Amino acid sequence: MFIETEATPNPATLKFLPGRDVMGERGTADFTAAEEAAARSPLAARIFALGDVARVFLGADFITVTKSDETEWQTLRPRVLGAVMEHFTAGLPVLEGADAEAEAEDVDPADLEIAAQIKELLDTRVRPAVAGDGGDIVFRGYRDGIVRLRMQGACSGCPSSRATLKHGVENMLRHYVPEVVAVEQVEA
Repeated sequence: MFIETEATPNPATLKFLPGRDVMGERGTADFTAAEEAAARSPLAARIFALGDVARVFLGADFITVTKSDETEWQTLRPRVLGAVMEHFTAGLPVLEGADAEAEAEDVDPADLEIAAQIKELLDTRVRPAVAGDGGDIVFRGYRDGIVRLRMQGACSGCPSSRATLKHGVENMLRHYVPEVVAVEQVEA
């Protein structure tokens, strides 16, 4: 098994491409703690068990790993590659139990049509670009002209994520959906 790695805009995060589906059509999964991973994902738990890992994000066909500040990629990268290879070679599942529970969205019932337009734009124009950088962007709500989004994976904690939201996503949404006034980033 050959696993490629790519840098992301976040220097603390690397993108690992195992050349096969990770989450496939099931969406994404974002883990910020070993305990959380142990309850749902044998793959993420294996990566956290290496130590020096702050976050594991599982995308359709990639895994992004965010390292702790105390380590360097030249030390951690080969260990992550080995863990990912061992996991897939053993034929173990990526997730166990029910897939991620859908988080509640905060949308005024009168704005459901606007929210649908926003989600369509995010899915077709924004998410593919964000996934290319090893992350994801998730719609959390729309009220009073304000779109609430959560950044995941490499995008969470990336120094340029706020600029991406404000200058890229906000401007695009305001262009196509005049009702949008602003975009805010929300944490978990």
